[in-house]
Amino acid sequence: MKKQILTSALLVASMSLSAQKSASIKIYADQGKEIIPKEIYGQFAEHLGSCIYGGLWVGENSDIPNTKGYRTDVLNALKDLQVPVLRWPGGCFADEYHWMDGIGPKENRPKMVNNNWGGTIEDNSFGTHEFLNLCEMLNCEPYISGNVGSGSVEELAKWVEYMTSDGDSPMANLRRKNGRDKAWKVKFLGVGNESWGCGGSMRPEYYADLYRRYSTYCRNYDGNSLYKIASGASDYDYNWTEVLMKNVGHRMNGLSLHYYTVTGWSGSKGAATKFNKDDYYWTMGKCLEIEDVVKKHIAIMDQYDPKKHIGLLVDEWGTWWDEEPGTTRGHLYQQNTLRDAFVASLTLDIFHKYTDRIKMANIAQIVNVLQSMILTKGKEMILTPTYHVFNMYKVHQGATYLPLNLISDKINVRDNRTVPFISATASKDKNGIIHISLSNVDADEYQEVSIELPGVKVNNISGQILTSNNLTDYNSFENPNVIKPQDFKDVKMTKSLLKIKLPAKSIVTLTLK
Repeated sequence: MKKQILTSALLVASMSLSAQKSASIKIYADQGKEIIPKEIYGQFAEHLGSCIYGGLWVGENSDIPNTKGYRTDVLNALKDLQVPVLRWPGGCFADEYHWMDGIGPKENRPKMVNNNWGGTIEDNSFGTHEFLNLCEMLNCEPYISGNVGSGSVEELAKWVEYMTSDGDSPMANLRRKNGRDKAWKVKFLGVGNESWGCGGSMRPEYYADLYRRYSTYCRNYDGNSLYKIASGASDYDYNWTEVLMKNVGHRMNGLSLHYYTVTGWSGSKGAATKFNKDDYYWTMGKCLEIEDVVKKHIAIMDQYDPKKHIGLLVDEWGTWWDEEPGTTRGHLYQQNTLRDAFVASLTLDIFHKYTDRIKMANIAQIVNVLQSMILTKGKEMILTPTYHVFNMYKVHQGATYLPLNLISDKINVRDNRTVPFISATASKDKNGIIHISLSNVDADEYQEVSIELPGVKVNNISGQILTSNNLTDYNSFENPNVIKPQDFKDVKMTKSLLKIKLPAKSIVTLTLK
């Protein structure tokens, strides 16, 4: 009888312990070495659906308020986001795009069929000048994806000359004829996109040789230095990375990688706004799996480039759900819930840990496509939960990553994945201010989070929180502010220890001064 009572008592104690829902973090504020490249917060704009037309660009004659043809509301929202780099014109579209069709008087620009995305007609009214001028207005670096799949070496070489040469050269003079005297600065050049698939269905050995040829003729003009990026692997294709590292090596400055949080590439991908708790936790598990993928690609790169001269660029990532009912097939318009916000925060937390190799990331995409920052409809605009995560996290751009230890309860989810309830990242900016971002992915329970900051003196703490009543909540044109950041004050500090009561399904960024 005594043994039975003791066993029951131990069981109750065990259940009580497991229900505490606590996490502990130790941040080493004096051990930071790596800078978080601001380019990890990069964006991606493709000629797809209404990303460009209606999203970024409406033209100067539109009744939608615009600044030189760019939507004023979207332009201002992106300025607030401090976009560091913008990738264009694709995506799959890049390998069917012929840049000369998008320059000169708009009425003379030929049209084309966008075969990749819905068969819609592309009128080329948004071209090289419109894109590079937008980058100047946003004060961000342009990232040009060049056409390798259906283009030629000469075509890409001339595009580089057109954009970056200040000399008395044919392409520079053509640019001047089209209204731009001074050359642009273009740092990032992608030599093809998804060359294993929509960019040409190539074998890695063939693409490696093709890259060597293309990159030879893409030259540096008048002080402009190109950072040349090879078309890399899709998620689990480690052989592609192996072949390129072996056969291209240091002829490339960067190697791309694409990873989507997606259920699969055939059949339904699931609705963006209609899902259950099991679906939600599966999504967190799939999202977190990018860390294992990144580590395996980095291990291959380390074999051939131990000094890490070649950057890994995750230039497409994010969620991919079914298109919203009633929208055009192939335009990839999806809503954006609190679930998507967590995919953003958890992924950025992971990227911060590997910045000795990851030098850029570009979420897909910036407006009206996939996991977008912004949605538009006519004259209306809404900011998505993902936008708010990027806005809360922008304090980490260019800051020093602070290593940390995290102990958190976990949950086992389907497909044999494990998800910690708490994710965290921390950085110190050039002024010595520490920023800590925390995510509680627990759908039901708050978490007691203790953060140890040895040797750190804090005089002031402020914070923002992003949460909502339901994981399926989203911002609509009827209710645009269902999910938006609020002040967060449920934090206490005693000496070098922070105590935080982190609500269920919430994302918090703290500023410590």
